[in-house]
Amino acid sequence: MAETVSPVTRQVTKEDQETWTPSIDIRIEDVEDCLLYDRHGVSIPFKKLYQDRKSVIIFVRNFLCYSCKEYVEDLSKIPREALEDADIRLVVIGQSAYTHIESFCSLTGYPYDMYVDPARCIYQKLGMKREETFTDSAHPSPHVKSGLLMGQMKSIWRAMTSPLFDLQGDLHQQGGAIIAGPGSRVHFAHFDTNRLDHMPINWLLQLAGVQQTLDFSDKPNIIHV
Repeated sequence: MAETVSPVTRQVTKEDQETWTPSIDIRIEDVEDCLLYDRHGVSIPFKKLYQDRKSVIIFVRNFLCYSCKEYVEDLSKIPREALEDADIRLVVIGQSAYTHIESFCSLTGYPYDMYVDPARCIYQKLGMKREETFTDSAHPSPHVKSGLLMGQMKSIWRAMTSPLFDLQGDLHQQGGAIIAGPGSRVHFAHFDTNRLDHMPINWLLQLAGVQQTLDFSDKPNIIHV
């Protein structure tokens, strides 16, 4: 049986940041007109997310992925006032049909903006990876609490019990994170190499200008630094 991964409670330090995957250069202009869909099926161009303010944009693998679910559960713990004080928008993008957004938000408790890119237009044009690559030096996500075996069992069970049985996205597609705006300026980009290669949330927030650090060990207590 795969070893269960205990919750990681340490904060990301400057040393951690320096050894993580370096920022990827991207041309966000190439995808600004790609269409996203909200939970009602209403479309907007991608550029609408970051034109008027800085945005932290998270791309997830698929809505059945256990590691994406647990990562978004931690995103849901970010206090709204922390984002508002820094004038930052938080957005999650999946690649399923828009009909799955409502249930995924309900499942994870995620209260912020969520859209889908069912054609994977942005994923493909920006060059986000398909298939997974694992290396000995890879940094596991500090937000994934389930071990591989248990996590996969949870994903299969959710697929079997879903009233809309489908894979909710390309199972081979990997995600990533972008900090962009206002305008077409990209401050940071990271493309995941596998399901555990998420950017630590505290680091993303700090890069975006949030002056607070969150503790994800139990509940979102704020530690002023």
